[in-house]
Amino acid sequence: MTPQHLKDVMSSGLLSFPLTDFDANGDFNAKGYAARLEWLAPYGASALFAAGGTGEFFSLTSSEYPAIIRTAVDTCQGKVPIIAGAGGPTRFAIECAQAAEKAGAHGILLLPHYLTEASQEGLAAHVEAVCRSVDFGVIIYNRGISRFAPETVARLAERNPNLVGFKDGVGDIEAMSAMYLTMGDRLAYLGGLPTAEVYAAAYKALGTPVYSSAVFNFVPRTAMRFYEAVRSDDHATQHQLLKDFFMPYLKIRNKGAGYAVSIVKAGAKIVGHDAGPVRAPLSDLKPAEYEALAQLIGTLEKQ
Repeated sequence: MTPQHLKDVMSSGLLSFPLTDFDANGDFNAKGYAARLEWLAPYGASALFAAGGTGEFFSLTSSEYPAIIRTAVDTCQGKVPIIAGAGGPTRFAIECAQAAEKAGAHGILLLPHYLTEASQEGLAAHVEAVCRSVDFGVIIYNRGISRFAPETVARLAERNPNLVGFKDGVGDIEAMSAMYLTMGDRLAYLGGLPTAEVYAAAYKALGTPVYSSAVFNFVPRTAMRFYEAVRSDDHATQHQLLKDFFMPYLKIRNKGAGYAVSIVKAGAKIVGHDAGPVRAPLSDLKPAEYEALAQLIGTLEKQ
């Protein structure tokens, strides 16, 4: 897949981040992961992000990472494109990007670097080093300590033709407007805040109609139904799902730090697609929270 093709894939449809399966000991469960991808692939996501944020990229070892990407590519060949997560220190991010390209992934989402604050010059050097290490497409993830000014992205895009996407996980409407107005159709844009459905209509109004869904991991039909409502400006369906599912879901998610991932693993277990426990430093939902989520998911089945 060329960088331009990746950009085209990102320009429409719903995207999602599959969970990474771990066994009871917390080790990568390749068989379970392949089964998960086979279950999700037919539901219609435009692309799946292997080893992304919801896939606990931040907890993976360098030896596990290539196996995860290879499993995703092999399982989804001919079904749905695979974009690999990559990130952390620059040299490690390059290792991940090159491993993903070798495994046959269609591009990478460049997750934030590790720990330290950085200048715009430093962020640009980091992104450019990764872009130049591979031939396939690169998508910037604007989140946490990796926050990019429009001018920085414009310079990077001019120098690196394979930089084709910008995912926003900050939620600053003014900054996102400035980015879109500066870059126009040079990039594909992706809404990437946790539980992105809550922000989907606002981002569409900015010219960013595409987003990634975490709940696709356990209620894929609902995720696709909501996306279709956003795409078609069906406000009644959007408001109904926000009121009946997403806002109660947020109340559970917000009970614990790191629950944006933990609650998705809990949801997958509830619907019969257990991905195992989260890895430290994340923690699983408490029993009462798990039960509340199960009841909420049960209300969807009655609709």
